[in-house]
Amino acid sequence: MTFCLCLPLPALAGQPEQQPESLKPKQLLLVSFDGAGDNALWQRSRDFARANDIRFTYFLSCALVIERPAASTYKGPHHKPGRSNIGFAQTTEEARTRLAHVWQAHEEGHEIASHTCGHFDGADWSVGDWKTEMKSFRAVLADAWVANGAAADEPEGWRDLVKGGIRGFRAPYLSAPDSLFAAEREAGFVYDASTVTKGPLMPTETDGVTRFGLPLIPEGPKQRPIIAMDYNLFIRHSAGVENPSRSAEFEDRAYAAFRAAFDRQYEGERIPLQIGLHFVMMNGGAYWRAMERLATDVCALPDVACVTYAEAMEDLQSRPSDSSGL
Repeated sequence: MTFCLCLPLPALAGQPEQQPESLKPKQLLLVSFDGAGDNALWQRSRDFARANDIRFTYFLSCALVIERPAASTYKGPHHKPGRSNIGFAQTTEEARTRLAHVWQAHEEGHEIASHTCGHFDGADWSVGDWKTEMKSFRAVLADAWVANGAAADEPEGWRDLVKGGIRGFRAPYLSAPDSLFAAEREAGFVYDASTVTKGPLMPTETDGVTRFGLPLIPEGPKQRPIIAMDYNLFIRHSAGVENPSRSAEFEDRAYAAFRAAFDRQYEGERIPLQIGLHFVMMNGGAYWRAMERLATDVCALPDVACVTYAEAMEDLQSRPSDSSGL
């Protein structure tokens, strides 16, 4: 029997070595929503997901399941009772409808994660402040059906979901001081999605918390980097002022940036691509439409999975340690 210690031929100058397609992992696309408020957009996102083989992560703000007359039952760190940067549900009917969407999305395979309660900037918060807000999130959500006069409608398993099934966290304004990560670990969260990276990077684990970073991706005629999130596109395209007359133009720009970032990974290293949106139709819905076009085009491609953060963690942890980043 003859053995050969064979070394790979060097790549041609200027050309990266290509991994055989058969050995590449799946290309993951992670689309998430911050706030998860507007009930019409809950319905739209769930309907779209069913038709396009995609599962979303909803970073829920729990103030949105508190009816306005009961706002004083919530108090954020360093704020008076009844304060929230994103308001409250205007009626019990609105809150109940939202709770039903949360549960139905969970049943459909989507992920419910935490975006705190009052959507305050915690850049200067202590570990204790973060833990207080995280505790409020679970307490408010656990009792939400009862608080909105719908105890009889509370689904079996709701409290189990709130207690142990919500394991991901994104800080409002992407404010992620060191105190946040320490609080997440103590509060039972296993991953954070609050940071920003210079491009798509594999998540890393630090002190028991896996950190996903929203990537900077090239965008626009000058291909300047921008966070892959609708709000940042909104600021760049129209300085944060609604301009629906250019909605189609902004949609095309966003789609081109999303698709180029996706193709770069799909044809290359297969690092998961993350895109963040809000439950707001910025610039006439340009960025939602761009995301929907992307998902329609790519989620059915071979070796592509459009998944939640929790599913992505499972996939990455099953990969060889030198390729998963975890």
